[in-house]
Amino acid sequence: MRYFFLFLLFFSLMRGQESIPKDYFKMPMKIPMVLSGTFGEFRTNHFHAGIDIKTQGREGIEVKASASGYISRIRVNTYGYGKVLYITHPNGYQTVYAHLKKFAPEIEKFVKAKQYQNEKYEVQFFPKPEDFPVEQLELIGYSGNSGSSGGPHLHFEIRDELSRPMNPFLFGLDNAKDTTSPTIRNVYAYTASPNAHINFKQGRTKLKLVKQSNGNFKVPEIKAAGKLFFGVEAYDRLDYAFNKNGYYEVFGDLNGSQLFQSTFNRFSYDETRFLNRMIDFSYYLESKKRIHKLKSYGYNRLEINKRDINNGIITIEDFNGNSTSVQIPIKYSREKSIERDTSVVETPYFVKTENAFALDKDLIDIYIPKNALYKDMYLDIDIKGDTIDLHDYRVPVHKSITLGFDVSAYQDEDKEQLYIGRLMPWGKIYYLNTKKKENRFTAKTTEFGKFILAKDTEKPTIKPLNFRNKQWLTKFRYLKLRIDDETTGIDSFRATVNGKFILMEYDYKKKTLTHDFNDGIVTETENNFKLVVTDKVGNTTIFESKFFRKN
Repeated sequence: MRYFFLFLLFFSLMRGQESIPKDYFKMPMKIPMVLSGTFGEFRTNHFHAGIDIKTQGREGIEVKASASGYISRIRVNTYGYGKVLYITHPNGYQTVYAHLKKFAPEIEKFVKAKQYQNEKYEVQFFPKPEDFPVEQLELIGYSGNSGSSGGPHLHFEIRDELSRPMNPFLFGLDNAKDTTSPTIRNVYAYTASPNAHINFKQGRTKLKLVKQSNGNFKVPEIKAAGKLFFGVEAYDRLDYAFNKNGYYEVFGDLNGSQLFQSTFNRFSYDETRFLNRMIDFSYYLESKKRIHKLKSYGYNRLEINKRDINNGIITIEDFNGNSTSVQIPIKYSREKSIERDTSVVETPYFVKTENAFALDKDLIDIYIPKNALYKDMYLDIDIKGDTIDLHDYRVPVHKSITLGFDVSAYQDEDKEQLYIGRLMPWGKIYYLNTKKKENRFTAKTTEFGKFILAKDTEKPTIKPLNFRNKQWLTKFRYLKLRIDDETTGIDSFRATVNGKFILMEYDYKKKTLTHDFNDGIVTETENNFKLVVTDKVGNTTIFESKFFRKN
């Protein structure tokens, strides 16, 4: 009989981290630290690179420099981190402050000037050390909800000298109260060799968890043979928040010998997409729940993975030493009657991960670069007309695949509105960034699925939200409009008053454009407003209106 133990931790003692400065950084906000996200959490296609600090459901809380240094990067982006600041510190570390509402006055003035100079909302700068030096706990901005944020919070990161995100709790910033052990929702066993079985079945097997009086779990004895590994679906909760956060560490022992360990201390951005290999990707797409597979894989070994495991016991823990464990007894049993895994189907297209793959058929071509796939596999490819059925959307892809379409049969006026899109099972078509060169259109995708050549003839829509034509707006601070494009999405917009560019802040979540009259650009009494919005295939809508304003 063999026994496998699984342990999950949110964050335990800082083992082997003595060289990390523990008192160098301070918390960037003077509010209780309640987290909605922890370091290393599994997100879509990436690990979470910092901690998300709740801001009590509101925006505008002062954000201060965690340590002295200088602002080395400023970015305003519609998506991603939104309004974000990067501070470089004398010891080589860097801190990041994302989803801000606005910057501190001096920085805000600098950014606004650059936006008007470039006549563009999205900007990025890399100031010199002497431009914006900051002292520890000096005001640098205000918390917000900009970019791809799901609610008001501050995303805070600490990166090392190689720009690799590190767990902020390693630096002593662990004053988020946590008295709760991680929660194990489910444990699974997987076969990893052709003749292996788990309870006489191949593939993924869900194991029954039996809770013990001490809060840990046992699994009824499983019968198995061949190579196996385990997976766990789990989360951790901190005090004062209902968010299901990531855990800090998971490791497994087999008969007392440690065989596997994942510790979320640090990762590099060039390995973060390997998350899709670490989880059971197909299960995630089907259920929206992530199973952490306790296994490492060849060339895509992650730094956070310390050891491999074939079978044994699983344990889960958090940063404060709270832990939950599962004991899995395994009995060898070789039987002739095994329910075989029939998911692998041979096709004419066998692709090795170490080799590139190219296919040119009819008017469509496909190129898959080296190491785009996580393992050697047969691909199911079906090309009919302007449609590509490219394998199973539940299989993850690591690098971009290039799709090419010959459009020589189309008229020039039709080509302008054509694009390459991903057709979802429910009928929705999502635009792919389409490069057009004479008679060949190309697009890149990091997902399998169905792709088509589609056409967008609909123009964007524009609707004023807080004004009407020929209205007096003297007492108004903001000019607001709603813009939308349901098919391919908004590509660009430009607003002018009396022919002069005015800055409009774009919130894609609310689909709104907002101009702040305090910018001081609008100085005339009678004003002619013009807004031009273009979608991603070039369809354009022009909105014009007159308003009056006394200054």
